[in-house]
Amino acid sequence: MSDTVELEERIAHLIRAVEDLSAVVARQDTEIALLTRRVQMLMEREAERELFGDAPEADVKPPHW
Repeated sequence: MSDTVELEERIAHLIRAVEDLSAVVARQDTEIALLTRRVQMLMEREAERELFGDAPEADVKPPHW
């Protein structure tokens, strides 16, 4: 097999690997954006809860304290 054919095969494999990695990164970017929005929404909810004094049940001391 000639050096040119070997190099072409290696380049083809590298191109495929780069395309696969690009697809993974694109999917992760979408997922990170979704998770960032969810965290922001939760932080806003908690800020509202603190602002209006609505403490969750877990943060309220029991009456015997």
